[in-house]
Amino acid sequence: MRTLFSIVLFLPLAVAGQFQNVMLGNQFYPEEPSIIINPHNTNQVVAGANITNYYYSMDGGATWNQGVLTSSYGVWGDPCLIVDTAGDFYYFHLSNAPSGSFIDRIVCQKSTDGGASWNNGSYMGLNGNKAQDKEWAIVDQSNNQIYVTWTQFDDYGSSNPLDSSIIRFSRSLDGGESWSEAVRINKVAGDCIDSDNTVEGAVPALGPNGEIYVAWAGPAGLVFTKSLDQGITWPAENSSVCDFPGGWDYAISGIYRANGLPVTCCDLSEGPYRGRIYINWSDQRNGPDDTDVWLIFSDDGGLTWSDIKRVNDDPPGKQQFFTWMTIDQTTGYLYFVFYDRRNYSDNYTDVYLALSRDGGNTFDNIKISESPFNPTSSVFFGDYTNISVHNGIIRPVWARLEWSSLSVWTALIDSLHVGVFPGRQIPAMITLDQNYPNPVQDYTLIPFKIHEPSAVTLKIFDLLGKEVATVVEDEFYLPGKYIERFDAASHHLIRGFYFISLTNREQTVKRKMIVE
Repeated sequence: MRTLFSIVLFLPLAVAGQFQNVMLGNQFYPEEPSIIINPHNTNQVVAGANITNYYYSMDGGATWNQGVLTSSYGVWGDPCLIVDTAGDFYYFHLSNAPSGSFIDRIVCQKSTDGGASWNNGSYMGLNGNKAQDKEWAIVDQSNNQIYVTWTQFDDYGSSNPLDSSIIRFSRSLDGGESWSEAVRINKVAGDCIDSDNTVEGAVPALGPNGEIYVAWAGPAGLVFTKSLDQGITWPAENSSVCDFPGGWDYAISGIYRANGLPVTCCDLSEGPYRGRIYINWSDQRNGPDDTDVWLIFSDDGGLTWSDIKRVNDDPPGKQQFFTWMTIDQTTGYLYFVFYDRRNYSDNYTDVYLALSRDGGNTFDNIKISESPFNPTSSVFFGDYTNISVHNGIIRPVWARLEWSSLSVWTALIDSLHVGVFPGRQIPAMITLDQNYPNPVQDYTLIPFKIHEPSAVTLKIFDLLGKEVATVVEDEFYLPGKYIERFDAASHHLIRGFYFISLTNREQTVKRKMIVE
């Protein structure tokens, strides 16, 4: 089932970094990572990286365990991680089945123990010896249905004009046990070269009424379609979003290959932009030495689209690439992660995060990597980054490449309310100080501050993320300093590590607590 070989990776907080960077792993040449926070237990975070790496954390990403994913269908990269309504995780990837053709299906493996172990999996899309590539998946939180889109190649890499690429869709109604017959959802096919005229980048998004939205790039530019009946039917025609100057396949110095493939998201929050569809990508419309990150949105289900918005806020002339976006569905805030060379005149590369609190109209940018890296184009670097956010807990993931050495990293960002953006201070709404005494024997005092009038909840969790006590439940506080007493003895807590969690509508802050 699995091989577990690396236990608990620790990294100290570096002085140079605004947010603590933590390495998930550096074994087996990891790149092209995916990450997901369990919204039902944010201490559980699971990630994957090419080709067979998986990682799981039970403390919100501070420490990680690592394993090698195996399946009788084969494991061949393009990891995509999602989590369902029961807190079960799914790892989607390409295949390399001993009895089949290379990447002839999309494989889904499931974990019911927080990512520590995975079943053998199921598959979708098998269609003779045609190649099934670049999948992505989502879960409908209202009914636990899983939707997957990907690219099918008649013959991967072929320049024969008779060979084509198309976008396919499948769904599961039973927690990944079985999959519907794959259907084609795009009108204009692409070629099979795996470049600008190939249709790729199909990332599904869920609308507030169960709509499924998908966009991709190809010979017709940036293209969009949707299903209004949970993927049963799709329109015969697709709609054009905008052009894609220079194409999605472009060159970045020091990078083996680079792309600007789109990511589609939809706001499901109760905020003012609920239902807004977003598409995020990067391109070289301003020239090969000025790659930028872009966003476009629609408020009418994809019928019309806004002007494009530039996400990176530096002066023109630098490289920003490999973007990914997500939405914190508790607030509707948009988060982007991408590589950035704004601070250098050579190939040195930082990792930046961008945030929009106003529906993609304005953006704050902040560097989240503690130090730059200098990649080499002789080593494959993967095709994407990734990011997961829930209730102000932000976990981006990216690869570093230094002197042919690959590693995968995250940053521990519990809220950008406490971050400092260039020229702008973003104040915290709530702060949580360290409890005392700590370690705890009978009782402890928990001090916290309220900076804006706010209803807060104060809870205690064990190391696995299980709630063990509620100290304050959705109580309203005026600005000021407060101290709450917690009687550990009356809750019969065993010795070990625990988490104190203080939350309001927009922010979560945590502290570790030790019980003796």
